[in-house]
Amino acid sequence: MGETFLRSPLRTPRGRFLVSLPPRGEFLLGTPELVGQTSDQGFCIPVQEMVAVRLGAASEAKQVLDPRGDENCFTVFFVRREKQERWSLGSLEFTTPPQSRMAIRWVNALQTWICHHGVTRPKSLLVFINPAGGRKRAMEIYQDQVASLFALAGIHVHVVETCRADEARDYIMQQDLCSFDGLVSVGGDGTFNELMHALIDRTQQKAGRLEGDVDMELLAPRLRIGIIPAGAKAVLGNQSYKGTVEFQVAGTEAANPRDQTRCRSGCLVCSESSKHLLAQCEEEKLSEPEGEWQKVQGRFLAVNVTCMSSACPKSPEGLSPCAHLADGTADLILVHECSMFSFLRHLNRHTNCSDQFDLPFVSVHRVRAVRFTSAKLEDYEDGEPAVQERKGLCGGICQQEEPVSCWSCDGETLSHTDISIRVHGRLIHLFARGIEQVPMGGSC
Repeated sequence: MGETFLRSPLRTPRGRFLVSLPPRGEFLLGTPELVGQTSDQGFCIPVQEMVAVRLGAASEAKQVLDPRGDENCFTVFFVRREKQERWSLGSLEFTTPPQSRMAIRWVNALQTWICHHGVTRPKSLLVFINPAGGRKRAMEIYQDQVASLFALAGIHVHVVETCRADEARDYIMQQDLCSFDGLVSVGGDGTFNELMHALIDRTQQKAGRLEGDVDMELLAPRLRIGIIPAGAKAVLGNQSYKGTVEFQVAGTEAANPRDQTRCRSGCLVCSESSKHLLAQCEEEKLSEPEGEWQKVQGRFLAVNVTCMSSACPKSPEGLSPCAHLADGTADLILVHECSMFSFLRHLNRHTNCSDQFDLPFVSVHRVRAVRFTSAKLEDYEDGEPAVQERKGLCGGICQQEEPVSCWSCDGETLSHTDISIRVHGRLIHLFARGIEQVPMGGSC
């Protein structure tokens, strides 16, 4: 692997440090050079957190078209942690003695370890941009915030700006994708939904699977998917829908959507579940999953199914705080008909640490499959409508001329009122590693 261990005094804008790269190349360590120096703390940059290392000062090193720069200094670009679980691009510039060629040695060694510890990093990506996303700012968001990072990391990118519906799907289904390591969606939930389903369909088609077989065990695509959000708006209405929700509860005692476990990076629940799913034989995969079926009838303001918490800065606990991304289950959240004020109480609890399920009109279940059947006309009393309009906040704004029940699947509107949902474990791989643990002492 060439020269993989280095230790030398280097100058930085924060002072002089004794910088070392341990034999296994996991960290770049720096301690103040002078004994007893307390004006500045040392640093430790994990190699896996490094975006790139370049010769030259920070301003020069960003110019990837001329990557050599000043051969007496080099710059490390890395992930910087900020408040509210936000990340930004950090950089640290190092200066070596003149004519020592130490900068070149450091760059070569760090690049070697970046490649060694980053074997899953993509080298070529196919990026789809929906120009209508993010209030028509999707392309601007990509150019200003993303493109330069890909270039800095040495990732080759082919960009497709979609001009019509299903253009991304047609491209994925028809074009040769062998040269790409993954797909990236820049847009709203609908854009990601189109990419995901197209990739799944392409995989089944290439394998000669029959289209339309809902009981078929799906094959996992080779390519991973990345998500760059540039859309996800919602309209608040207070319409209720009458129907029947049938769901197959997860068959394990530990599957409790309110057990206070959190799906974080290196999640043990997902790890153990993934091992179990991987160890299953084909006969077990095609058999009916464990768990009894239950049925709930009535009017619902919301029927939500999620396989992840969907936490974000505006909703720190997410849609379902204890949902796990890779345990082969999903959380079903039923919001029964209630007043507008009560519904707003439920929604408001998503913005803080209050239990959004601790309300009499809300129930949550950990499931493996869900079926929703809308009530037929003969099921209603006195000609009661299938969709009941509610007066109140936003009622006049959100009201349609002719109310129609429909579903939103990751931002994609489905025309069918009756749907069937089944969780497919280990089907899609993402460019992600999970939410990091909240530091000790942290609070909402």
